[in-house]
Amino acid sequence: MSKKRTTYTAEFKSKMVLELLEGTVTINEIASKYELLPKNLMNWKKQFLQNMSLAFDKSSVVKEYKEKIVELETEGDQLAKKLGKVIVERDWAVEPTVGSLIEARKLGLID
Repeated sequence: MSKKRTTYTAEFKSKMVLELLEGTVTINEIASKYELLPKNLMNWKKQFLQNMSLAFDKSSVVKEYKEKIVELETEGDQLAKKLGKVIVERDWAVEPTVGSLIEARKLGLID
């Protein structure tokens, strides 16, 4: 039977990386203390070091996400317009027109 994959919070990962960066204990000691794989610690450390500049330059990250939000909103608006047009076309094709209602009434009177 397989073991369920454990997910760790960003806070937990950062604490492990900081403990590792202090240099008072080895990777293997930290891994055994918290029952982690040393490879996980190495990956977290690598990821932390690659992205540590983001802690000081939040504006670039926020700008990137704002641009993505605007792009998605624009795309959503276009899709909503297309959907509205299709619904109107469908309703027009399905619903009886005024002319057909008049013809149906005439046929009813004839009967």
